[in-house]
Amino acid sequence: MVMVQRSSAQYPAMTLTVVNNCPFTVWPAVQPNSGHDVLERGGFALPTVTHRSFPAPTHHWSGRIWARTGCTYANGRFSCATGDCGGRLECGGLGGAAPATLAQITLHHGGQQDLTSYGVSLVDGFNVGMTVTPHEGKGRCPVVGCRENLLATCPDVLQLRAPAGGGQVVGCKSGCQAFGTDELCCRNMYNSPQTCRASSYSEFFKHACPATFTYAHDSPSLTHECAAPRELKVIFCH
Repeated sequence: MVMVQRSSAQYPAMTLTVVNNCPFTVWPAVQPNSGHDVLERGGFALPTVTHRSFPAPTHHWSGRIWARTGCTYANGRFSCATGDCGGRLECGGLGGAAPATLAQITLHHGGQQDLTSYGVSLVDGFNVGMTVTPHEGKGRCPVVGCRENLLATCPDVLQLRAPAGGGQVVGCKSGCQAFGTDELCCRNMYNSPQTCRASSYSEFFKHACPATFTYAHDSPSLTHECAAPRELKVIFCH
């Protein structure tokens, strides 16, 4: 009975804000982890130098936020060069296509401590720079993320180009996406902290952005224990 009460507890109001500092429109997407609420219908357009704020759930919630880029609407179909969620503007809980920089967020855990955990992951590659910034939290609440434009330095073998290979670099793939091996994807016999190791490809991301996750069992350089922030900002092209 105690567990039921805790899981349905109401926590103080908190705001999630998504900020687009990129010099182009992005289409943010929000995917809840299984069993959690879909926020803002899962996706929307966000013009350059604008933001969108919305109330965070007042109960435990976890999920991810990313930017979709190069989106177009043609012949009755919406599609994005990166981060596409099955050709929808509102993702409705669907995940996005790699490569995409991901903000991973867990709200209201740790019982009465009301902890918020957050990180930026390049495990699925990179499409735009991103930071996560908490405001008015208690404890250790660093800004984390990747401010570098890795599209400019992405190794040839990891580059995603649009359209259809002939144009500009729009994404930087992970080694897993580029080559698909169990070792690079930390699958099967490589799916443990002992066998899942950094690669030269993950080290490219880590060297540029040490405060991110770059492979499945990675640990970022910054740790945090942030209680009850009033606002959590996900900033693209910070």
